[in-house]
Amino acid sequence: MVPVPEGAYGNFFEEHCYVILHVPQSPKATQGASSDLHYWVGKQAGAEAQGTAAAFQQRLQEELGGQTVLHCEAQAHESDCFCSYFRPGIIYRKGGLASDLKHVETNFFNIQRLLHIKGRKHMSATEVELSWNSFNKGDIFLLDLGKMMIQWNGPKTSISEKARGLALTYSLRDRERGGRAQIGVVDDEAKAPDLMQIMEAVLGRRVGSLRAATPSKDINQLQKASVRLYHVYEKGKDLVVVELATPPLTQDLLQEEEVYILDQGGFKIYVWQGRMSSLQERKAAFSRAVGFIQAKGYPTYTNVEVLNDGAESAAFKQLFRTWSDKRSRNQKLGGRDKLIHVKLDMGKLHTQPELAAQLRMVDDGCGKVEVWCMEDLHRQPVDPKRHGQLCAGSCYLVLYTYQRLGRVQYILYLWQGHQATADEIKALNSNAEELDVMYGGALVQEHVTMGSEPPHFLAIFQGQLVIFRERAGHHGKGQSASTTRLFHVQGTDSQNTKTLEVPARASSLNSNDIFLLVTASVCYLWFGKGCNGDQRETARVVVTVISKKNEETVLEGQEPPHFWEALGGRAPYPSKKRLPEEVPRFQPRLFECSSQMGCLVLAEVVFFSQEDLDKYDIMLLDTWQEIFLWLGEAASEWKEAVAWGQEYLKTHPAGRSPATPIVLVKQGHEPPTFTGWFFTWDPYKWTSHLSHKEVVEGSPAAASTISEITAEVNNFRLSRWPGNGRAGAVALQALKGSQDSSENELMRGPKSGGTRTSSSVSSTSATINRGLRREQLMHQAAEDLPEGVDPARREFYLSDSDFQDIFGKSKEEFYSMATWRQQQEKKQLGFF
Repeated sequence: MVPVPEGAYGNFFEEHCYVILHVPQSPKATQGASSDLHYWVGKQAGAEAQGTAAAFQQRLQEELGGQTVLHCEAQAHESDCFCSYFRPGIIYRKGGLASDLKHVETNFFNIQRLLHIKGRKHMSATEVELSWNSFNKGDIFLLDLGKMMIQWNGPKTSISEKARGLALTYSLRDRERGGRAQIGVVDDEAKAPDLMQIMEAVLGRRVGSLRAATPSKDINQLQKASVRLYHVYEKGKDLVVVELATPPLTQDLLQEEEVYILDQGGFKIYVWQGRMSSLQERKAAFSRAVGFIQAKGYPTYTNVEVLNDGAESAAFKQLFRTWSDKRSRNQKLGGRDKLIHVKLDMGKLHTQPELAAQLRMVDDGCGKVEVWCMEDLHRQPVDPKRHGQLCAGSCYLVLYTYQRLGRVQYILYLWQGHQATADEIKALNSNAEELDVMYGGALVQEHVTMGSEPPHFLAIFQGQLVIFRERAGHHGKGQSASTTRLFHVQGTDSQNTKTLEVPARASSLNSNDIFLLVTASVCYLWFGKGCNGDQRETARVVVTVISKKNEETVLEGQEPPHFWEALGGRAPYPSKKRLPEEVPRFQPRLFECSSQMGCLVLAEVVFFSQEDLDKYDIMLLDTWQEIFLWLGEAASEWKEAVAWGQEYLKTHPAGRSPATPIVLVKQGHEPPTFTGWFFTWDPYKWTSHLSHKEVVEGSPAAASTISEITAEVNNFRLSRWPGNGRAGAVALQALKGSQDSSENELMRGPKSGGTRTSSSVSSTSATINRGLRREQLMHQAAEDLPEGVDPARREFYLSDSDFQDIFGKSKEEFYSMATWRQQQEKKQLGFF
């Protein structure tokens, strides 16, 4: 085993095995968070390589202790956790590597290879045969010729696949060529004749049509919902595996003296080891998992994850209905007390998005409120005096407008009553779309089900939210003289209180809360023994909303006879003191959404950041109490987003509530309740990014690099090769000679990530290497720039001394800055 240099991370040789250790570094990482140890096996790795890597992994695991999650990974079938380390993608390289050679040769131009690029959020590039036979219609292929890299996009590839493939191409150029190679993109063969001439020179002329791509075999959410828990133990010399439970699973099924196997749809196998299990059992964990996989007939590449009691991964915990970290329970309670304390200072929500996310509050609820009720499938405005009076048989749109950091922002709540009809719900969604169009797509849309209202929704009504069972109460027409109605006041203060009409019978009462009993002549305000002063004050305000009748206060145990008569007589009701409900503290998880054969497919991004949000994406952020669906501005399946959120909840192995709020968030309009879950958030990140089309149009299709290679093609008549998909040795040698002779003329450009275009190599390279005069570049229109200068990166053509003098920093320092900061400085200094 030899260490891999950091510059080569993400490159894997098929004949080798690798051991990867990841230790959380983020300040937001949970205290005592587990590390991840991965054992990766190449598809051509021999028994000796596997044995050496396995022994090293076991020694490392023993040194790291119990706070380590162990993963077994197979080439092309890696876990989402593993893929999340290597962005923008993984590179599979043929063969092996001698111990005395470098893992990756930087600035190495004597190369000819073809890479097959595929995937969605987790991209991979696999070295394949240098032939047209390797191509297909649905994937991306990169012809790497050293100083020239040509990305060929299959006609069936999506715009998001093209953009991600290009990001991987740029990453390869920067890491392996030091940024000193040209990138050309073939989106349409007919529109890229020069690039196609080079490809045919290397690959020969293509014969016949391209084959279709191999269908993806992604595991959908319905398959992942199939979870079974097995108890594993020894009986004499035999190993016994007994099925113990199916969803919903509870944490108390796991006993600390035992070992369990959890099978998630056959796509992933978890082995959980109790802290009191024997050392012998722990050492046998992997072999037991392998035996289980063989017995079930699962593929040998099935992913395995071995966890220790107290060091479980977020993915494992969320397979259970509830989860409590026993070792930090006291710490959790302390954290909750702290959260309640800071909740009083709502001013902090504007400057602390992390706090806003935890409290689920964008502000204190004092912004502008507009309400519409769905009537006859159209929205009708509700009188502001009755804004907080909703009906269980209706649907409502509640538009909240507020300011944050000097910017107007909106939240549109789509509230759905339990008794609303399917037509009303459909009208609710269509009217929400109309409003969103009216507001230029700036509305954050939160789908709310009656009984599961989020804290901010309650706060905007200032404790006066009342949900009636019948529409008459909502419209304020009053009740008939014979009507008796009972209302349950829920909440601890005006910020989180709602009042719900319940069946008017004694069994509806509860000693912990407050109830309002409205009869023909009087309104009883009934205080249970367990309610507090804040609840009582809030309840007195609610009384004025519900009834204008005489108010009579009644304490539990001192009710007058008429009180019980109005409820149809005495009856048992809950009287035990209710313990504070512990809010689940699951780690938030981010997924990319897509659809395959009509089923939802998710790819998780572990250790996520804002960089993982791409404009072509629809991303699902699960914070457990809410489901956020982030819609990239160029995403093509917006209308499916809510249905995907509902399917995610429906198929979740933990048996999630279908009433969990679903929030639609559009790129550029993210509320602090969303951004607060990210370690850092740059609101200007997307203001200056180029589209895929702009990048392709800006690729060096007419640059001198292509001209040089094309000249070699013409000189040696490389197009005259038999149509067998192979290029002649003379042609390849000619192209290689062109690369070698031009290598010293290449300039070192800035290292760019993402989709920044590469600098063109001008025919006046000697002049540019010395640097152009500043007056030739500053405040000049694109058409007035010297020939060969890229207008988007004109500052690059300054000499190093002029660059330092004008920008006050070196080129290396400048290009390490965020893109939006680069653009800002360039505008100020006349280089934009």
